[in-house]
Amino acid sequence: MAPLKSLAKEYPIIDTNFQSFCASHTIFSVEDFLLHDLDALIAFADNDHTCSHTLKQLLSIIDSQQPPLLNGLQLLEDAKQNKHVLPTGFEGIDALLGGGLSEGQLTELVGPSSSGKTQACLLSASTVSKHKSSVIYLDTSNSFSPQHIANLVGQTSGYVYNNQADHRYIQEVLDRIICYSVFDLYQMFDVLHQLKMNLKCQIGKSDCHVRLLIVDSISSLITPILGGSGPQGHAMMISAGILLKKLAHEHNIAVLVTNHVVGGEGGTSKPALGESWKSVPHVRLLLSRDYGSNVSNISILKHPSMASGKTASWTMYSLDDKM
Repeated sequence: MAPLKSLAKEYPIIDTNFQSFCASHTIFSVEDFLLHDLDALIAFADNDHTCSHTLKQLLSIIDSQQPPLLNGLQLLEDAKQNKHVLPTGFEGIDALLGGGLSEGQLTELVGPSSSGKTQACLLSASTVSKHKSSVIYLDTSNSFSPQHIANLVGQTSGYVYNNQADHRYIQEVLDRIICYSVFDLYQMFDVLHQLKMNLKCQIGKSDCHVRLLIVDSISSLITPILGGSGPQGHAMMISAGILLKKLAHEHNIAVLVTNHVVGGEGGTSKPALGESWKSVPHVRLLLSRDYGSNVSNISILKHPSMASGKTASWTMYSLDDKM
């Protein structure tokens, strides 16, 4: 959870006086501020001209950062000119999606444990990195393994880790994957806000752009805050989705998140996080795997330009440690 004072350097109007005013209303972070009753805060600030002026400036800044309204033709041109497709390394998935993960979109992999979600994330990360682009990997359950990445690079490219030249290549691939251990939603907000500032600095530079952001898994971060009767957890879930989609759109990044399944009516499984989250991803893919099989099946649950129900499959790689 980013504290308000961390924004003071970028926005000097958030001085110690305004921070004290917010603290008196139990507002200590950016999320606290956004979730607060702003009308009530404005009413309290009317008694302090300086705080009232600062508050109005901040609300103006927030309004100015909302994405502009675009008509259909502008959206089509943006898709043609600025968005590309990143191969995942799985031929079945890439063929199903018309080449891979689309930049500017949030793609969600939904499936039970052992269905192949993490392997899809690891292989996507290594495939994008092999093309000399950077990958940000948010690991929420200690599932990221550099050994598995090295094994995947070896199995898909024919490289041998104990060969000196191949070893150097695999190290270069790993060096372009930046992994963060993130164990709650507030940590994720911190990482994403920092990433947003870093991405602004990379505009116009040609060296090793970030092209893929992975969160494995988004549901493990959001589920703990959804309990209780208050609206705060739901609001933070939607804020997380908006921030991920904004990063994807503004910086032409492909965002890949994973989600688990929960029991539904009639004993059938359904994606976790409920109906509100359902509208967040641009693309939703369902993974499944037969017990004892190394073949994972994938089907489209939601896609902006493809029919739901389209399916594909792939043979999962062995991730045994061979280093």
